[in-house]
Amino acid sequence: MFTRVHGKSREVSSPAKTADEVSALVKRVQGGDIAAFDSIMLLYRERLYSVIYNMTFNHEDAADLTQEAFVKAFRSLGKFKGKSSFFTWLYRIGVNMTLSHIQRKKTRKFFSFEQISEEYGSSKEFEKLSSSESSSVRNTLLNELHQKLNEALLKLSDKHRTIVVLFEIDGLSHKEISTIMKCTEGTVRSRLHYAKLQLQSLLSDYLK
Repeated sequence: MFTRVHGKSREVSSPAKTADEVSALVKRVQGGDIAAFDSIMLLYRERLYSVIYNMTFNHEDAADLTQEAFVKAFRSLGKFKGKSSFFTWLYRIGVNMTLSHIQRKKTRKFFSFEQISEEYGSSKEFEKLSSSESSSVRNTLLNELHQKLNEALLKLSDKHRTIVVLFEIDGLSHKEISTIMKCTEGTVRSRLHYAKLQLQSLLSDYLK
């Protein structure tokens, strides 16, 4: 049903840095070099924003939450002891803030059509979309499919949808997700499997 998203850089805003280089930046900030935090933001801003957007499906909320996550990370950096990677620690902050935001607003998160299309590219509905010559027909089919996808995703719990976003869209490993979500790798696998089964059942008419 799903295919893993590959090829996404974890540091899309600037040249890749090694774990040691990131650690050095963190230590500089902890030592009082505030400007070094700008480099950290450039490394992870776009990827963190992408994760939060796919949890909220709202550009404004995603931008605000990304900024808030970095502010909280900066203020809490003195507590970072390096027991996990800085990347994982930052994502945990961002994900937890977003989950709290979702609960407060009682909103639900959706995937974008472009990302979902990669997952269902061989389905009957997507074949109809790709072969349709009429833009009006294509738009009608697109809107219908998007609505069905959203309705299906509404039925997943916040934690299940978060794990699907982190694994399928952002390409994190089970281990990284378990650290971010503060659960075991077995729990991650179980929730991911359950979420896929739910979506497959809910979208069965569109996946034949």
